[in-house]
Amino acid sequence: MGKKKIATQTQEEILKEEAALQSAEVKAGKGSVSKRVDAGRVYVKASFNNTVVTATDKLGNVLAWATAGSMGFSGPKKATPFAASKIIAAIAEKLKKSGPIDIEVIVSGVGGGRDSSVRSLINQGFNVLSIKDVTPIPHNGVRRPKVRRV
Repeated sequence: MGKKKIATQTQEEILKEEAALQSAEVKAGKGSVSKRVDAGRVYVKASFNNTVVTATDKLGNVLAWATAGSMGFSGPKKATPFAASKIIAAIAEKLKKSGPIDIEVIVSGVGGGRDSSVRSLINQGFNVLSIKDVTPIPHNGVRRPKVRRV
């Protein structure tokens, strides 16, 4: 084997490479550049059949989302507290780089994943500022049918 050749770059070549790298980052789009978000909201929709968790910033732009079905649960297991805790763990993993630390939790629905999802958020290290329940409650129901005349 002969001597190894050590290549040296001039200042102009270094500047050209840096410019090419920066233009490549701009062309990659929104996905490549992640902004740091300090505060946000986490929406939990817990129905009898499934649990959906969506993490947004203050303006409502979605940062991450997950459902029990996307985590591999099927059938009646999707509405369990265990599935809800696994969903929160997946959301926390997605939000590690850019995600909010101070969050407001908005819970909707009457499923089994309501309480365990809030507990899991606290256990994952999020600072929960408020918990709001926006489950729709009927005031008087539908109009009763007329009396049947025979």
